Amino acid sequence: MSQTPRATTRKGDTLAQLLNREGINNPQVLHAIAATPRELFLPDALKHQAYLNTALPIGQGQTISQPYIVARMTELLLDAPNRAQTVLEIGTGSGYQTAILAQLFDKVFSVERIKALQYQAKRRMQSLDLHNIAMKHGDGWQGWASKGPFDAIIVTAAASHMPQMLLEQLNDGGRLIIPVGNANQQLYAVTRKGNEFEQKTVEAVRFVPLVPGAIM
Repeated sequence: MSQTPRATTRKGDTLAQLLNREGINNPQVLHAIAATPRELFLPDALKHQAYLNTALPIGQGQTISQPYIVARMTELLLDAPNRAQTVLEIGTGSGYQTAILAQLFDKVFSVERIKALQYQAKRRMQSLDLHNIAMKHGDGWQGWASKGPFDAIIVTAAASHMPQMLLEQLNDGGRLIIPVGNANQQLYAVTRKGNEFEQKTVEAVRFVPLVPGAIM
């Protein structure tokens, strides 16, 4: 399950220590953050900001999420009672969150609506020698039904409302981590219990919107 792209770096260790002070306690998550070269996921002009705890633009109107929120969402998945093995990611983006997930789960399925971003992310996964990832160019609102159901689902853009199709692709006992809202967004942890869904509000967040459809 656990794959590590490279040994931890001094900057990665420093970022992990900062996140620990911010409340991220899971040692597996902190190790994955330390081991992942965040500069690889950024445009050249922004690489010097790679280890700051801030979201940064990656082009196409998208961002690489703040390391704290990447770690927080991953920690919430690992804290689920079902010990997830398969995870669906909606919104590959730069691939940074994908790389973190790939070190902690047996299989990662990732959907990205912008073809150019998906292509770049796939190349980054290959350069990091992470091979337990399947990627799809498509509409994140639809999920990836043919590969489901999934033990866990993580959404890295804010949905205007809770996506029913994603709930349906969640295994019994599985957990969905998703930001919901427009101007005011909240991060939710949703756990499936049979045909019921237990919803918990985690914290206020700020994400780009989860846009339907797919573009080249």
